[in-house]
Amino acid sequence: MERSAEILDWALLQAFLAVAEAGSLSAAARRLGVSQPTLGRRVQAAERALGVTLFRRVPRGLEPTEAGAALIPAARTMAEAAQALRLSAAGREAGLAGPVRITASVMVAQHLLPPILARLRSELPEISVELVPSDRTENLLFREADIAVRMVRPEQLDLVARHLGDMPLGIFAARSYLARRGRPGTAEEFFTHDLVGEDREDRILRGMRALGWPATREGFATRCDDTATAWTLIRAGCGLGIGPRAVGGADPDLEEIALPGVALPSLPVWLAAPERTRRTPRLARVWTALAAGLQPHLARPGSPA
Repeated sequence: MERSAEILDWALLQAFLAVAEAGSLSAAARRLGVSQPTLGRRVQAAERALGVTLFRRVPRGLEPTEAGAALIPAARTMAEAAQALRLSAAGREAGLAGPVRITASVMVAQHLLPPILARLRSELPEISVELVPSDRTENLLFREADIAVRMVRPEQLDLVARHLGDMPLGIFAARSYLARRGRPGTAEEFFTHDLVGEDREDRILRGMRALGWPATREGFATRCDDTATAWTLIRAGCGLGIGPRAVGGADPDLEEIALPGVALPSLPVWLAAPERTRRTPRLARVWTALAAGLQPHLARPGSPA
């Protein structure tokens, strides 16, 4: 491909890198928040500016050509440098007004954060909130979120993290289900009941097996990987399921099942943010509000970051 006089700016390289990492135009467009045709034009412009073909079509989407693959390391280096520049600039923001993007697990985002965020908005209306419910781990260093509420300890080196405490889990069922099927009194009886669990994920299975339970995917009568939908299935009476006691204990339609000798583990709850932006006034206020609002739902307090 002949190189044109078109300027190769960062937006074009960003488009190339997003498609290379996502494997398709549609997935990369969602990641960047642009339309698929716009992203396609940027990739074509990058090809013209570089004078090479960057991608080839494959059954599952797009994959880099040999020339494209050779450019990925340099593009990632530029992305990291651009992000470091953005974080440094964001860390110097002095005002409160503006958005803060928060990511949290689906259950926490749906059931625990709304009253905390409503109180925050009432006290600080100049701060707008973008809430991203997600059970995957967002990359805070690439500003996919400003603050994360996570159930695992963050491993990235340039993050500030605070362990707020641990969220106890319990076994819950709808009162309508228990009226129909009765209550299990032992772990053995638990497995004779209808269970609600995951489909392709295996977090619940691994947790059950860690307790020494003979759990299998087929043992779940109703399976769903979306945690919010799975919780709705439990509430509707599909069977017994595991969830945060802070959520299930506050639901009058649910009853917690206690099994003798069975102690479910707790989930650690962490707040995390990029080190460069954690102390900016806007993020600091939201960080404090999240920590204070979540603390009553946890088994023990964490120590300040």
